[in-house]
Amino acid sequence: QVQLVESGGGLVQAGDSLRLSCAASGMIIRFNAMGWYRQAPGKQRDLVATITSLGRTDYADSVKGRFTISRDSAKNTVYLQMNSLKPEDTAVYYCNAAKAYSEAGTYSPGYWGQGTQVTVSS
Repeated sequence: QVQLVESGGGLVQAGDSLRLSCAASGMIIRFNAMGWYRQAPGKQRDLVATITSLGRTDYADSVKGRFTISRDSAKNTVYLQMNSLKPEDTAVYYCNAAKAYSEAGTYSPGYWGQGTQVTVSS
């Protein structure tokens, strides 16, 4: 049984940094594409960052240059380092283990974590 448990969310001010963690069990993250999504109130859930089994990363335009996705295979954990946070980054952030990842870079979501709230005040 796959479980993804996020942590690290909180309330910060604009310009601050946060690091989200996603601890996985029941699967080996380095063999699977992983992603972070976020969902703001009243909006759809959007893909923020992905990392493939080969370690290739990709980001939504809105977070490029500010967010970094990484993984620690020994800890079976994926991270999302978020710098220069803005109020518009406020959302629930979800970790995801991909069901599929195409050569063209299309990420198909699979297992979800429960989410962690990030609130950025101005």
